[in-house]
Amino acid sequence: MKLSAILVSLVALAIGADASCRGDCRIQCNPYNIPGACSNECVGRCMAARCPDDDGLIGILLQESIVIVGAGIIGLDVALVLAERGFGRYITVYAEYLPGDTAVSYTSPWAGCNFSAISGSDANALRWDRAGYAHLTKLAAQDSKQSFVQKTRSIELWDDAVPREKIKAMSEYLEDFRILPDQELPPGVKFGVSFTSVTIHGPKHLVYLCNKLKHTYGVRFVRQKLATIQDAFANPTTKVVFNCVGNAARTLPGVEDPKCFPTRGQVVLTRAPKVSTNIMRHGRGYETYVIPRPQSNGNAVLGGYMQKGNGQVSLAKRLTEDILARTKALSAELRQEEPEILAAFAGLRPSRNGGARVERGEVFVGAGGEKRAIVHNYGAGGTGFQAGYGMATEAVDAAEDILQSLRSQGRSRL
Repeated sequence: MKLSAILVSLVALAIGADASCRGDCRIQCNPYNIPGACSNECVGRCMAARCPDDDGLIGILLQESIVIVGAGIIGLDVALVLAERGFGRYITVYAEYLPGDTAVSYTSPWAGCNFSAISGSDANALRWDRAGYAHLTKLAAQDSKQSFVQKTRSIELWDDAVPREKIKAMSEYLEDFRILPDQELPPGVKFGVSFTSVTIHGPKHLVYLCNKLKHTYGVRFVRQKLATIQDAFANPTTKVVFNCVGNAARTLPGVEDPKCFPTRGQVVLTRAPKVSTNIMRHGRGYETYVIPRPQSNGNAVLGGYMQKGNGQVSLAKRLTEDILARTKALSAELRQEEPEILAAFAGLRPSRNGGARVERGEVFVGAGGEKRAIVHNYGAGGTGFQAGYGMATEAVDAAEDILQSLRSQGRSRL
């Protein structure tokens, strides 16, 4: 018997079990069968307490109505947006790496993590950044300690090629935005701004999101590396797949996007308790930054490099020395006390020519070539933490018709 046939049979059993439990709850809520006396609220509470849950057959099978492939910040943000819209119990996330892992191939934990002007100036990037800033500053205001997101004073400097349109757009929503006068600019700097940014403890924030998704919204996580994107449709109940595979989009069968490439970065993690200001300098062929890490006992992330097309993750001592020299020259706070070097890391940003891909498409699954819906969401490069929520919102919007059908099914179950 084929796996798909077995799954169909199991789904039928699960739905039957669910229907039987629902009937029992209707009797409990209206034992005398009085017309109109059985409220959906009562039935819902009863089913939550008595019926198969996320650990049972109905949960395991029907929770895969929505599948997300990838558990980096992009995949987690998609899960969060879906969960906030009421779809948490429908979601299963499949990923080779999960929050808490430290594999080099798992890019998100290695990010410096702040909100900055490092992203592009195209309409998509501007729109995603604005949504991301609103989301992150709200987190910082309402749940800073738990989310590891903190509002931070920020200074950004440009040696040349000032993105004027981007600066204009950012000035419309960034808190405390100010153009720096010439007398405040370091030598060699052409333009600078200051504003209230957010800094993020990347590894801790990923774990926070994962726990929130599991324990608050009922999202299911499965550690599994898929051989093809079509494998995400193994469950016949799956209605839509969100493809958030990051760097794997270059090689994963069924995706194999030739526009994708890695951008190597290298950073130094230091103990630098005097550092409280996020500062970045965009130079000719380099990026230098000092990012204080929230709730880390005074740690700061120093960087960095943007080496396009370089897929090597081995560390280069000379690059670490160069980062330390550049960041000390940039940050007066860093010069107040010699930073203690804790570690150096290299990571590969998931970049893409033409910018991130956020769009709905189709894949053909099985021997019969059945057409199924997929939403691609990858290629954010080094901007995943700041643009991820905005990208996720648009990715979820692209599947609104499918989500609407799930809403209707959910209502009919009660």
